[in-house]
Amino acid sequence: MRLLVVEDDRLLNNTLCYNLSVSGYAVDSAMTMAEAVRFFETQDYDLIVLDVNLPDGNGFDFCKQIKERRPDTAVIFLTANDMESDMLKGFELGADDYVTKPFPISVFRKKVSVLLGRIQKQTGGDRYTNGTLSINFSELTAELSGSPITFTPLEYRLLKVLVRNPKIVLTRQVLLEKLWDVDENFVDEHTLTVTISRIRSKIEVDGLQYIKTVYGMGYMWIGGLKK
Repeated sequence: MRLLVVEDDRLLNNTLCYNLSVSGYAVDSAMTMAEAVRFFETQDYDLIVLDVNLPDGNGFDFCKQIKERRPDTAVIFLTANDMESDMLKGFELGADDYVTKPFPISVFRKKVSVLLGRIQKQTGGDRYTNGTLSINFSELTAELSGSPITFTPLEYRLLKVLVRNPKIVLTRQVLLEKLWDVDENFVDEHTLTVTISRIRSKIEVDGLQYIKTVYGMGYMWIGGLKK
């Protein structure tokens, strides 16, 4: 799993990066908001460790950008400020945890491990199953009620974004950005609409609904509810 550490205290940044690397994560380091934004625009992260006060910006503002563009990225705030109002603001922006400095590195490592473990459990790593629909994203195979079904590579990519963000409204813009592949093959609005429709035709049978259209906003994965 890939992590980004955004912290302007060089010693703490180095300490966090070292300990997270030792724990088996791929870690990038940024000491300013500008550096963090450059990393974020070119790389997907499972978790961003984010200092609230940065020399060229505010961690709260960056968290808002993160959650708007990549809502499945987890965020842990680091701060010297333990004010309740700041903590509440962080959680309201979608942060997963809030750690007040100073803190024991061993406890922080455990927090990261538990959070990422919970995320993997919720998403099934590279698998998804709800008892009726099963998808293996590594092997690009899927079954519905025990019978094989076929998805295109684009459909698998869209499904993976949806299932990693259950009960969260994903705007069309967010989905289009996620589906823009490494070769910069463009995915337009029409292609997105058609892909959603094709996925629905393959999995939404027997009165089950997996993808909810939130009119004027986007789509939400609801995981096989009765219509």
